[in-house]
Amino acid sequence: MKHTRGEKVFYTLNNIFLFIIGLSCLLPIVHVLALSLSDKHALMSGTVSFWPVNLSFDGYKALFKESPIITDFKNSVIITVVGTCLNIVFTILAAYPLSKRYFIGRKFYSFAIVFTLIFSAGLIPTYLLVQKLGLLNSYGALWLPGLIAVYNLLVLRTFFEGLPEELEEASRIDGCSEWRLIVQIVLPLSLPVLAALTLFYGVAHWNAFLNVLIFINDSSKLNLAVLVQQMIQNQTLVQELTNTQPEAAALITPEGVKAAGVIVITVPMLIVYPFLQRFFVKGVLIGAVKG
Repeated sequence: MKHTRGEKVFYTLNNIFLFIIGLSCLLPIVHVLALSLSDKHALMSGTVSFWPVNLSFDGYKALFKESPIITDFKNSVIITVVGTCLNIVFTILAAYPLSKRYFIGRKFYSFAIVFTLIFSAGLIPTYLLVQKLGLLNSYGALWLPGLIAVYNLLVLRTFFEGLPEELEEASRIDGCSEWRLIVQIVLPLSLPVLAALTLFYGVAHWNAFLNVLIFINDSSKLNLAVLVQQMIQNQTLVQELTNTQPEAAALITPEGVKAAGVIVITVPMLIVYPFLQRFFVKGVLIGAVKG
């Protein structure tokens, strides 16, 4: 199909605009990566832009040797994997019955759920609830309050509502139980939207910061987000390294170690995202439009 002159101008300007937006998102990451791979003298002189100067891995060496980053990385993986699995399971269990018109109390439960999207209890009531449940200083405090995200629930419910009713009727004629219907028919058809929701939940758990600070007191249970924040705020890592290994401390700067920490916390999500990208837009659009 041949485009008109106005359409060509629009598409050209649109591509330029999107290119600028893409660069604005990419360049800060490239700059931080360059900082993490540059030596002390380049960092102190401020000559690093978007390419490493005098390639050096001293910041990463100091980070992995002198900080609890390995432990915090494992904690982040546990929080993300277990939390995301719980989120997906309970979101499915809530969205599926709400998508059925014959479900008794469907309108009431839907209203109650959407109400929490507009009005929430707030931080202090949430803390008191977690305290009463005995979940303080445990990962349950991170998983339970946000077990189901209302937006994700609505997207999945809308997708389930758009599935042909003939599939359910044919399955029941063949003697298929409700659980078998969900596992063998509904969920395989829902892979795009489930992949998108998995990405939403996974990124939220990986970047969890405020809830970890509030509910977790044991330093051995902290995650990467809190570790990087502490490194940026108080620079304790460089100070400890100066006291224990003066020769190693002479090769690093706080900026280099901070940049290395930011890259370590960013890379896992950058690796996972391309595998889910093909489901991302498709899954959200299907769940938001169908029905």
